[in-house]
Amino acid sequence: MPDRIRPGDSVASRYRELVREGAISDDAAQHALANRLDALNTQIGSMRLASKSSSLGWLFAKKAPKFNQVHGLYIHGSVGRGKTMLMDFFFRACPAKRKRRAHFHDFMADVHDRIGAHRAALKEGTVKGDDPIPPVARAIADEARILCFDEFTVTDIADAMILSRLFAALFERGVVLVATSNVPPSELYKDGLNRGLFTPFLDILAAHVDVFSLDADRDYRLGRLSHTPLYMTPLGPETEMAMEAAWVKITGGIASPPAQVAVKGRSVPVPAAAMGAARFAFADLCEAPLGARDFLAIARQYHTLMVENVPVIGDGKRNEAKRFITLIDTLYDNRNKLVVSAAAHPHELYRAKSGTEAFEFDRTASRLVEMRSDDWIAAKKPMAAAS
Repeated sequence: MPDRIRPGDSVASRYRELVREGAISDDAAQHALANRLDALNTQIGSMRLASKSSSLGWLFAKKAPKFNQVHGLYIHGSVGRGKTMLMDFFFRACPAKRKRRAHFHDFMADVHDRIGAHRAALKEGTVKGDDPIPPVARAIADEARILCFDEFTVTDIADAMILSRLFAALFERGVVLVATSNVPPSELYKDGLNRGLFTPFLDILAAHVDVFSLDADRDYRLGRLSHTPLYMTPLGPETEMAMEAAWVKITGGIASPPAQVAVKGRSVPVPAAAMGAARFAFADLCEAPLGARDFLAIARQYHTLMVENVPVIGDGKRNEAKRFITLIDTLYDNRNKLVVSAAAHPHELYRAKSGTEAFEFDRTASRLVEMRSDDWIAAKKPMAAAS
């Protein structure tokens, strides 16, 4: 079932409930952000009320802010500070009917797909106008007045080159942006190729969002993962109970409904997700037709993954072995936190007598050992390099 917060509810009230329940520790910076998000939802609610075609609309029209006068919010801070949790509460509580929440990379992939579709239609003569940005922005604004982005980061020159014009058009149409990021706006696309062509976007962003630095006291993942077994074996009822206890500790016990990760026009199902963590069975990831791009999208969207029921891999399971190797490599390269239940210890998981995966699996086993160390848990997740 979804979290208890509903449209019109208070983010700050839900935050205080979690503190009272012991799911999270009270933090002054997080509390201030919750209040700021509530204030933004109040403005959005006023906009909706004024726009209704009702006999009372004239009462609110003069006082309510216009869409293009409402500043969104750019929230930045280190990984594990609670940004995503609070933005998700805001999104659920937001009274707007037309709203969209997405990982920023997925949103930009959708934008490029729309641009490509417009250019194809132009060649076919079914649309007019050489510039695809205005119709793409118009379509996005028609679909969502509120855009919520997790992990706002710019690493791709193709994205950097269109952001100024795209968001100028979106803001002109009254779109309100709420985004989380690990860096302040000035650090976006830092040292990127042709950054001078990107910097006008920063001026546009500054004119339409307020910046909130979430300087919380500590990385809350550390407290959730400290003194928690991160690799559990053998499989059985005792391990199942320990994994459930670990999940409750990671998520603070809040509801963890199914979710999806968008990857190039399709979706990868996530059986359970909450508080920036995702829970999978080995079969969900390694027996399904997934690849490196899927695992990278998952690694970017969630800081912590739980992978359950990893079997001993023998002959006839080369595809599963390759996917598991790729999964662990991806999580390792992205410095994700990992909790695993498995049928054997890492160096005993691969027992096939043929194939070339044995050498690669030695590296996987070593990484599984490293990823359960205290040093790994304390390490920060790095920013992707600009290209």
